[in-house]
Amino acid sequence: MRFFINLIHALIYAYSLALIGRVLLEMVLGAYHPLVVFLRRITEPVLGPIRRYIPSVQTGGMAWDLSPMVAILLLWIIEQVLVRLLISVAY
Repeated sequence: MRFFINLIHALIYAYSLALIGRVLLEMVLGAYHPLVVFLRRITEPVLGPIRRYIPSVQTGGMAWDLSPMVAILLLWIIEQVLVRLLISVAY
């Protein structure tokens, strides 16, 4: 059972890093760098639906995309629920 808990944690941690990496690298490397394109391709299936419900925040002429923060929060909640379910099934 510990294997599955560690696997869930590792997968969600890796995806969270991909979300953070996408945001930071897009600012540094630009939108068309191959690494940014790859990160966009793997993170957009999660961020796209979130953007439909949470629009960008406009401040001082800049748009702030909050969807990566919301996605990381949702991933954390999913991780907590899955781990608790696995623990309850195991014992």
